[in-house]
Amino acid sequence: MRHRKLDLVLQDVTIEAVAAEGKAISHSPEGLVVFVPFAVPGDVVDIRVTKKRNSYMEGFITEIKKPSERRLEPFCKHFGTCGGCKWQPLPYDMQLAAKQQQVYDQLVRIGHLQVPEIQPIIPSDKTVFYRNKLEFTASDRRWLLDGEIAEELPPAELCGLGFHVGKFFDKVLDLEKCWLQPEPSNEIRLFAKKYAITHGIPFYNIRNNSGIFRSIFVRTTDSGEVMAIVCFAADFPQREAFLDALKVRFPEIVSLYYIINSKLNDSISDQTPLLYSGQEAIYEEMEGLRFKIGPKSFFQTNTGQAYKLYSVAREFAGLTGNETVYDLYTGTGTIAQFVSRKAKKVIGIEYVPEAIEDAKINASANGISNCEFFAGDMKDVLDEAFVASHGRPEVVILDPPRAGIHPDVAKVILGAAPDRIVYVSCNPASQARDLAAFAADYEIVAVQPVDMFPHTQHVENVCKLVRR
Repeated sequence: MRHRKLDLVLQDVTIEAVAAEGKAISHSPEGLVVFVPFAVPGDVVDIRVTKKRNSYMEGFITEIKKPSERRLEPFCKHFGTCGGCKWQPLPYDMQLAAKQQQVYDQLVRIGHLQVPEIQPIIPSDKTVFYRNKLEFTASDRRWLLDGEIAEELPPAELCGLGFHVGKFFDKVLDLEKCWLQPEPSNEIRLFAKKYAITHGIPFYNIRNNSGIFRSIFVRTTDSGEVMAIVCFAADFPQREAFLDALKVRFPEIVSLYYIINSKLNDSISDQTPLLYSGQEAIYEEMEGLRFKIGPKSFFQTNTGQAYKLYSVAREFAGLTGNETVYDLYTGTGTIAQFVSRKAKKVIGIEYVPEAIEDAKINASANGISNCEFFAGDMKDVLDEAFVASHGRPEVVILDPPRAGIHPDVAKVILGAAPDRIVYVSCNPASQARDLAAFAADYEIVAVQPVDMFPHTQHVENVCKLVRR
């Protein structure tokens, strides 16, 4: 990793604890807090300081003088360069404890909320190969490793297909093996890279908006179905040959799409995926329910943990069969359908129209007739007139994006006065802020963290609120 250097090195510093944002914490000789990544409590290290403020410092380890007795050897060769899986040196029980503490800190220590004892975090059954979706970005100017000089490398060796390097929008780390998604994910990526290089298909350059091959998405299911979506910056004569080669080499790809994306960013939310071969979707199953996953569908990326997360949400909803449930930020309606068997009626609202179409198709295919789905911006769709038209909810389930909910949405929910609110969050900080808006009218009676992303600092958290 490359850092702007200050003339300050802290020697023989003992790492004390895991801190926020995947970093660890220690103290300088004068008592300033020092944040450093890739460290384990108990490590004795030298730290080069890259940022110094009045109350804290930031830096990186230059030498581990004495490793912690609990430090593990990272299993991925890209550790420390790739921005993901920063907690590989941390034993899994320490990761879970840190996430549990993160939930407590955000809700209680920082958020000053009154909460019951937080339930022990639910661990992930899989700590590697747990993701069902990855995006690999192509670049004709990949991230150079220590000792590599661009001018000494042939153009083919400058091409990379992998992940963006943190803080560098135009740099891509070329991956040999990623431990996040099961095969054939790695094999597909390596094949696509080799094919493009061998057949002279130019890799994309984001600074110049030049080149052809931009990225490839791989989606997998527990049943072994694979979807691949290949993104090009422009159409080109070899496109069909490229896609045919993927199809022949990987019969597991039962759904093959391509996208022509000529704009300056990699987002595909405003693009039209074109089906090249196979079925239009892949399918995941939970408790006999079958969920359609299209090229732009949202589905929790750790399938096994998604089942546990949804089970907690359903338990917290406390349904008897007589309730109207509002599932806000419903995505493809997964939670809505998951709870529908124990509800009288479920109303799902989601911003993405394609997701709502998938939700309707899923519900119909699953024989569910008591779910209705609506597309639109939550603060515009969910208003007093909507509640009056569709009925007051006894239960509201929230699963918003990281930013949390809009104040107007909280206002409408408070006006509807549901008996119970179940708040599912991927960001305990925004969750704590939103829960404060409900505090006068609702009591938090249960808190359950769930680990969806081992080896990262991210944590999901579910809170149950009951009207006072």
